[in-house]
Amino acid sequence: MSSFKRIRAGRFVQMRRMATVSLALCGGVAHAQVVRGNTSSSVEMYGLISVYVDQSKISGTSPGAIQEGSGGLATSFWGLRGREDLGGGNAIIFVLESFFRPTTGQMGRNATDGLFSRNAYVGVQTGYGTLKLGEQTTQTYLNQIMLNPFGSSVVFSPLIVQSYTAAYNNTVIGDTVWDNVVGYFSPSFHGLTGAVQYAVSGVTGHQGRDNLGLDLNYENGPLQAALSAQRVRAAATTPASEQYLYLAGATYNANFAKFYGAVQTTNNTTLKVGSHTYELGVSVPVTAFSSVLAEWAITKQSAPRKQGTVRNTGSIAYDYYLSKRTDVYAVYSYDKIASKASGSTYGVGVRHLF
Repeated sequence: MSSFKRIRAGRFVQMRRMATVSLALCGGVAHAQVVRGNTSSSVEMYGLISVYVDQSKISGTSPGAIQEGSGGLATSFWGLRGREDLGGGNAIIFVLESFFRPTTGQMGRNATDGLFSRNAYVGVQTGYGTLKLGEQTTQTYLNQIMLNPFGSSVVFSPLIVQSYTAAYNNTVIGDTVWDNVVGYFSPSFHGLTGAVQYAVSGVTGHQGRDNLGLDLNYENGPLQAALSAQRVRAAATTPASEQYLYLAGATYNANFAKFYGAVQTTNNTTLKVGSHTYELGVSVPVTAFSSVLAEWAITKQSAPRKQGTVRNTGSIAYDYYLSKRTDVYAVYSYDKIASKASGSTYGVGVRHLF
């Protein structure tokens, strides 16, 4: 690779890293800071608005109408976060985040979401880690986002749609967000971090029907790796359901391309249903401001009496950054369930961080 191309690729990788961090946390542009004595506090407002247009046909279904949707490569939300410095490296933090649908102006991903349904917690940061209390996005979902080139997309990412989207016979029970969570997040030790999230059911008469997540992450230069184990007990459903999920994967940034890979398994102990998902992806810079994203996932899902199914889903997209905070994209997705007709989805969209 020529020195000119290496410089352009380096600029693009740096920009993509900034955008990825922003998509996960979103750097706020509205910022207020107050200093009292030897301590200071700050509050930021931030968010992401994303809209797409597509025509979708999922395997085994009829072609859908052309539609405009709220989301696409990311789900629209806005949030407030604050931090009060207590001195000695200690701080109080809070985060309030709300999903919204820009196509209708309504809050939430759907009618069942509350106002702050993405995150709503208060926490304490010390040199020994961070303790968070309240509603939280699961670390398992954050690791799934990290392990695929389409990030958090519940529309176009094969790994995410096969895990959470009902139209794709989702393999994971429960939401990407848990209520009533006590979460501990360790400091980094030579690139290794850990997290524990424990969510009580909050349902009368269902004591012990709690959720638990255990996660390890490792980052060293171009390498990122993640391990997640998750138990979900859906006490409020009939019949009650218990599921165990295990996820392992890694990414490697070789500058000319970033590679992704993950293996995920689920086991529903009450309904005797399980799944194995295998995912590979790549992100390749085309210019200093654009890239091609490609991902494939295959899920082998078992059912009672071994009447299992195999599903293949693949997506390819061209993503172009108009600026550090705005990108436009075009995407094609393929979907195929064994013994059923294949489906194709065509879409375009725009994202903007604020």
